[in-house]
Amino acid sequence: MTTPVDGKSFPNISANSAQFGLKGGYYVVAAIGTITTSVELQMLGPDGSTFVSLPTALKVTASGGTAGGYAPPGQYRFTLTSATGVTCSVAGVPIS
Repeated sequence: MTTPVDGKSFPNISANSAQFGLKGGYYVVAAIGTITTSVELQMLGPDGSTFVSLPTALKVTASGGTAGGYAPPGQYRFTLTSATGVTCSVAGVPIS
């Protein structure tokens, strides 16, 4: 059995999450809660203050949804659009 490379989870949030770091690689995002529009993993842009979407958005649009894709090393946050009481996570998937 392999273990996740890295990851982060946030229970019961209704606004943007705190900023956190990821090592980079392939990730799976999951979210559960009242999601009218989306919960998205965003990366900190090159200006050091603006969060931007990834080229292939890691966005969940329904409760119990998941999304997977590659993300470079850097600082990230979850941003919620019309979503409340959300528990969300991102986990790195080991590639052998």
